[in-house]
Formats: sequence, structure tokens, C-alpha cells
Amino acid sequence: MNLGPLRVTLSRWTSCALLGLCVWHPSASCQGSGPMSQMTIGNIPHVNEGGGPVEAQFAHLDYTQMTLDAENSNPKQKERKRQRQLIDTGTVSALDLAAPAKAVSEFNNASSLMRAQCPQEAIAHLQKAIAIYPNFVSAHNDLGLAYLDLEDPVRAQGEFEMAAKLDEKFPGSFLNLGRLALSQNNFTAAESHLEKAAALLPGDPAILTVLAYAQNGNHQYRLAIQTAGRVHELQHRGMGNVHFVAAVAALALNELPVAQRELAFFLQEDPANPLAPMASNDLDILVANQRLASQTQNAASQQTATTLASNQPHSFPNSERMGGQLGNVGEEAASDTCEDCAATSTVAEINPGTDSIMPAGIATGPPEQWTFRKVVDEVAVFFAVTSGGRSIGDLDASDIKVRDDNKPPEKVLQFTSQSKLPLRLGLLIDTSGSVQPRFSFEKRAAAKFLQQMLGNSSDLGFVAGFANTPAVTQDFTGDHEQLARGIKQLTNEGGTALFDAVSFACWKLAAYPEREMVARVLVVVTDGEDNSSHTSLRQSIQDAEATGVTIYVISTKEGGGFKTEADKVLQALAERSGGEALFPGDMITLSKSFDKLRDRIRSRYMIAYKPSDLQPNGKYRTISITAEKGGKSLQVHARKGYHARQDAQTP
Repeated sequence: MNLGPLRVTLSRWTSCALLGLCVWHPSASCQGSGPMSQMTIGNIPHVNEGGGPVEAQFAHLDYTQMTLDAENSNPKQKERKRQRQLIDTGTVSALDLAAPAKAVSEFNNASSLMRAQCPQEAIAHLQKAIAIYPNFVSAHNDLGLAYLDLEDPVRAQGEFEMAAKLDEKFPGSFLNLGRLALSQNNFTAAESHLEKAAALLPGDPAILTVLAYAQNGNHQYRLAIQTAGRVHELQHRGMGNVHFVAAVAALALNELPVAQRELAFFLQEDPANPLAPMASNDLDILVANQRLASQTQNAASQQTATTLASNQPHSFPNSERMGGQLGNVGEEAASDTCEDCAATSTVAEINPGTDSIMPAGIATGPPEQWTFRKVVDEVAVFFAVTSGGRSIGDLDASDIKVRDDNKPPEKVLQFTSQSKLPLRLGLLIDTSGSVQPRFSFEKRAAAKFLQQMLGNSSDLGFVAGFANTPAVTQDFTGDHEQLARGIKQLTNEGGTALFDAVSFACWKLAAYPEREMVARVLVVVTDGEDNSSHTSLRQSIQDAEATGVTIYVISTKEGGGFKTEADKVLQALAERSGGEALFPGDMITLSKSFDKLRDRIRSRYMIAYKPSDLQPNGKYRTISITAEKGGKSLQVHARKGYHARQDAQTP
């Protein structure tokens, strides 16, 4: 009996998802500077954290509210107790409480700038704070985080190491060092640093979760399972992903009952996780294997179960950061490199950041190889073609020209209409207070759109609303009535965390287990006025690239006029992923925009090709697609490029 592959496919994006190796970006913005990369455990935009993203255990210290009066040399007993609690919980270093007022003021200024995504300006204030008070542990740590945002890991590591040297009892420094090591695939160093952090705060489930990941990556499978058990004994709401880590470790040890138990825990504790469909699929296969073994009780069936487990390459320990380094939201430079683009792909046998071509097979060999899919240097791109705003749906391969890194492809493998492929559609609707006046109309138009969009039996969609956090009201289904009910359940309240929601939805689309090539599309209905995201616009674009999701946006802003900053954000979000942003301006035109969007998505094309002179160096490669029909040049809407894979070896 062939039960199919056990798809525990923790790939480069999955490991990022579980660890939260993602940037943290508050809602404010700063003209002329890039977003800050604050690698904190709590900021996992697409993994449930007890109702939404939360601040990490070692968040910035708010000295405005908690600093002692510099002139008060004898604080009251109550204040001493509060200080002791801050130190014992790892919130602050004992040395920080002795910082003079001027140093604290500089630190506060820096914290405000970092929240406004201005790391370059924040660095100057942090350096001043350290010059005034060299033992300022939190200032050293935040300076390291600012350097990380400017993509200077060497200086960042230096600041984290200085903070650790100043106070060996402050766990935050070791946490930052561990996470930095993980982002560089140095699992041995990461495990060492995180063990120190866990020794200082043994009851912190977030630290233990990341430690389990490092242990798994360092092939310490037994320890990873034990650490997951420690987390399970604690109050660990939002940390159910540790059981996914433990399941992969158990499979590496060929302990199928343990893997089955851990996957069951994961689904029970975090059913809304984007990885839940994949985990459910894996669990079904494990249960089926168990039944098969118990029914036959012979060597052949037992060998079948053993083979299924032992052949699992488990790409989970190949921890890699997401996508390419896009820098700021501007155009990619051809010389940009992706330091973490490894040899495995996210969804199929393709390069990171491109769309899948075909379902991948299982690689043979021992688990130590840590590859789930064979590497095939092929690129697939979905694109739309228009003329005068009208979709063109009758093109042939001869009408299309592709340039990859300014060179024609070595070979075109496939050219087809998207209408022939299954569609995976995510509908993301802004439910914040800013859209309240037109909310009911938007829901009716969206419900009609979904009914018309998902016309094939193989098409699936999900519905999610977002205010301060994303909330799925209807998971993947092809049932129009269930999707309509999901839209009806959306309620209007809260702020607008657009970037968080987009990242969440992209990973949810990518996590759905597939056995054939599909087209992944995200439709976002919003006014674009993000005011509460922890993720940045840049990270959202990176997530769309890494997952092969095309984003289309319908703006709910009323009226026309000049483009606002929110409008430009929506344009960047859509166009950089190969999609389009529509600005109807009123409710009547909004309904027509849904009709236009339906035609645009369904009339897209997919072209797959093998690039010329592709080197596994992680560099960014531009994609240029031109179309011409009857001697007339047409407009093409496609993603701008991708990062080549980069050969990497697990330490």
C-alpha cells in the first residue's frame, strides 16, 4: 500500500516562521531610512501568539516610566522590590538601573527613533548614551539591533558580546547572540548562547522554544524533544510551534509515535497556524502507517513504515532567513546577494522566491542530508498582459520574450494560461475602524467576487479580516456559501496592521500542502493606512517574494486627487509582487474594480524556463518580460526578479 510521502517540510520560510527571525516594524515611519531588524521571539507574524504578535521578553525598556530619580540615593522598599522583579524576570540588567539621567534621556530618544523605523538616527543617540554610561547594557543591546537593521551583523555581534560581558546574568544578551547565530545557520554557537539564556530564565517558554530549534539544527534530537517537553509543562500559550520542532526531531530518530504525539499537540494548541494543514496531512499519514503496521504485523509492512520515516529528509534544520535582502522598498540592485538562499526550495523544485512548477519528489538518503526536494534551477513566473487597461488573454508563446539577468533563457519549459491551473486565493479585508462607513458594502462586493472567482472544482480560498491582528473567519474551502459566511462574520473594530496581515496571509497560502502546481494570489481590500504593524512594508514584500504569492489590492479610500503615502504603499506592495493596485474612489466603482480584478487574475499567464548562466551564489537576478501582438507592444505586469539559490552546508 502506497501511503505517499510524509510531508514534514519545514523549509527555509517555515524555520523563520517558527523562530520569528523576522523584522519588527512599528507603525510609524521615518523619511529616508530603512526598517529596523529587531529579532525578537514574540514577533512571529504568522504564528499564533495568544491573540496576535506580542512584545518579546526583552523588549525595549521604557525608562520614562520606570527609571529612578537620579538624585534619590535611597529608594523606598517598594521601589527596591520592583527593581528586583525587573532584574529577576530578565526585563533589565542590574547595571541599567544605575544609568544617569542624561544617558537615560539619550536612550529614550533612540527608542522613539527605532519605533519610528529610523535606526541610523537612533545609533547616534545610543552611542551618546554609552559614552555617558559605558555599562549601559540595554543601550549596547539596542545598538546591536540597530546595526542589524542596517545589515551590519559584525557590529551587531560586537555590541551583543559587550552587553554579555558587562552583565553575565542578563539573559537578553545571550538571547540576541543566539538568534544572530541562528540567522547565520551556526547551530552550535546558537545552542551554546541559548543554553545560557535558558539557564538564567529556565521558566521562559519562548527561550526554550528557540533553544529546541537550535538543538534540532545541531542534530541534538533527543535534547530538542526534551526541551519541547519542558515547554509543554509551562504556561506556553502561543508557543505550540515547539511541538512541530519536536515532531521533526522525533522523525530524525525514527520515533513515529513521538512524532504523532507532537503533531497532535501542535494542532490542538495552535489550530489556526498556517502550518496546521501540513501538520494535519503529516499526522494522517502517520496514523495510516500505524494502522497498516498493526493490521499486517509482518516484516514488509514494518519496513514500509520505517522507510517512510527514515527517508524523510526533514528540511527543518536547514534554518534560513526569508527571501532575498531587498534593502529598502526601492528597486533591487543586480549585485545584491541573498546570503541565506540555500539549496532547498520553499514549495517545489525551483529557486527561492519564484512560483512552483511541479510537485517535488522525495530525496533519498539519510536524514542528515536535510533536503526535502531536489534542486532544479528552473524559474516560473505568473504575469498579466494589458493594453489600454484591458486584459489580453489570447497570447501565444511566440508573443512573449523573457530576459533573465539580461539574458534569454537557456530553455522555455512551459507556457500556459493560469485558468488551466488550480487557484489558491486569499481574501484579506481591512476591518479596522477607518473603513467603518463602507464596510457592509465592501463585504457584499467581496462575497460576489469570491463566488465568481472560484469557478473550478480544484480552486480553494480562505477569508481573513485584519485590524490590530489578522483573524481567519473561513479556512481553505471551495464552498461559496462557507466563504460568504466567513465574510459575513467579519466585524469592524481596532487599528490597522496591514503589513502583519499580508505576511500572515502569504505564509498561509504557501503552507497549504499541494501535490500539483497551483497559482497563489492574495487580494487585499484596505485603505492602506497601517498604524499598528510589527512587520514592515519591506518585510511584507520579501514574504510575498519568498512564498511566490501575487498581491492585488483594492483601495477603499474615497475620492481621487494626489496619491497619498498610503496609496504609494499599496502600489509598492502589489507591483513588486507582480500584481496591481486599484483605486476606485467610490463604492460604485469599487464593485466594478472587483470585476476588473477577476478578469485580470483569470487572464494571467505562467511561463517556466531554465535561466542561462545561473550560478548558485544568492545574487539577485532581474526578470524582464515583454509582450507584442500584431506589431503592438503590450504592458506586462510581473515580478521584478528573484534571488538565485545559494549552496550552503549545515554546520
